[in-house]
Amino acid sequence: MANFYTEHPELRYHLNNPMMERICELKERNYRDKDEYDYAPQDYADAMDSYDKVLEITGEITGEVIAANAESVDLEGPHCADGRVEYASGTKVNMDAMVKAGLNGMTMPRRFGGLNFPITPYTMCAEIVAAADAGFSNIWSLQDCIETLYEFGNEDQHSRFIPRICAGETMSMDLTEPDAGSDLQSVMLKATFDEENNCWRLNGVKRFITNGDADLHLVLARSEEGTKDGRGLSMFIYDKRDGGVNVRRIENKLGIHGSPTCELVYKNARAELCGERRLGLIKYVMALMNGARLGIAAQSVGLSQAAYNEALAYAKDRKQFGKAIIEFPAVYDMLSTIKAKLDAGRALLYQTSRYVDIYKALDDIARERKLTPEERQEQKKYAKLADAFTPLAKGMNSEYANQNTYDCIQVHGGSGFMLEYTCQRIYRDARITSIYEGTTQLQTVAAIRYVTNGSYLATLRDYEQIECSEEMKPLLERVKAMTDKFEACTNLVKEAGDQEFHDFMARRLYEMAAVCVMSHLIIQDATRAPEMFTESAKVYVNYAEAEVGKHNAFITGFNREDITCYRK
Repeated sequence: MANFYTEHPELRYHLNNPMMERICELKERNYRDKDEYDYAPQDYADAMDSYDKVLEITGEITGEVIAANAESVDLEGPHCADGRVEYASGTKVNMDAMVKAGLNGMTMPRRFGGLNFPITPYTMCAEIVAAADAGFSNIWSLQDCIETLYEFGNEDQHSRFIPRICAGETMSMDLTEPDAGSDLQSVMLKATFDEENNCWRLNGVKRFITNGDADLHLVLARSEEGTKDGRGLSMFIYDKRDGGVNVRRIENKLGIHGSPTCELVYKNARAELCGERRLGLIKYVMALMNGARLGIAAQSVGLSQAAYNEALAYAKDRKQFGKAIIEFPAVYDMLSTIKAKLDAGRALLYQTSRYVDIYKALDDIARERKLTPEERQEQKKYAKLADAFTPLAKGMNSEYANQNTYDCIQVHGGSGFMLEYTCQRIYRDARITSIYEGTTQLQTVAAIRYVTNGSYLATLRDYEQIECSEEMKPLLERVKAMTDKFEACTNLVKEAGDQEFHDFMARRLYEMAAVCVMSHLIIQDATRAPEMFTESAKVYVNYAEAEVGKHNAFITGFNREDITCYRK
């Protein structure tokens, strides 16, 4: 039987990271639930065993059910009739399997019917599902919108809505509009308070809404009349049971066909405020998007894993000139590079998720009691690291997913262009990852302040102090030299005092920081598990060194007057 978890020991390796002990201690509040819930863990070992077992169940469902339905779902897609969405038949089977296994509301507290899982094992489940079918992963993974409702909603909203998500109902986040894509402060969907019925009413149109006919929606709308910027926006909860929202159409997309991307029409739809007025974009959407970006990073890693699986299997089986094509340098170069990017990107993903876990758990504890000075310092440290690493994880893994699925088709040659091969679906599904939930260009905007204020550099210098194996020491010295080039390029750009030049070079500095970070992480992994990661560490550092050299040559050799050549 196929199992997308047990077949990839790298996942269990990342699950058993030393930081998980602190994460479990915080998430479980020193295991206080064990006396109230018979399925709550007794201690750290019991918690880790629980995560492992749930991941194994997820791996079995994805391997046996979701992967088996992926091609038929891609062909059939969802349907729209009378303003409602009906999932593809295979999607319904997938949903049923996941709900029956209790894999919804995974991160929510047990009192609501959740599993109280940290973000890290939940993110692993998201990666595994995406490796089977990225379209279905969009539907299933949107359950993590409940994190925002849990964080900012009130106790009454918690009691009414969270148990429904834990029981298997679906969610969406309704942000984008025809004239407000990346520029969300331009959102104009109107929210007016209905005093007679003591509720809010929503009117307008939302576009490109993933899983747009979900049971519960988090909606960004303009609550302050006369405003035109983000300060006039609030977050609302819309319940499909109340009616008032119809699906005008489902978009006809290049990929992720199983996921309905909808245009929604709000007509006097009843809704309720989530949190405080005016904080919809400034506070709540930022939290929502950070969670979504981690989810797309996981989806991207899953797609890279799928690409590697398909390319490796084909290269071993396909024979040319009397031998398997995997024996040709041109092919094994592509395969080893796919694997190295996959391993390095996965290391970045789970380092980020662990940072998120610690600060979010401390945030949650702060709602119950005052944090100690040491806890406040810990919360501040990991919140900053999570904020800095999330745009790296989303941006780089989505770019790697596109590169890896491209190379997967190239390994297949002409066969890869044929629709009967799985690699073409993976390739089409990957393309959106560097666009939605913030393009790679917007990830650069989110990350660049951590370049210029020295945060990434400080983290890299901290990583240099971590002990590595003798075999990895030469690689570590090369990464130190890469970091020196990154520091020099950063200083050059900052000292120029030219905002356009700064913005023009931002993507290159962003990528230099990211590949240096991932080089350190893969070296650390190869030190702890040499049998699993040594080859990828050597390949990735070679790759990263070339990338840093390329960007260094461009930045140091660039004549600022030539920037006019790029303007159109």
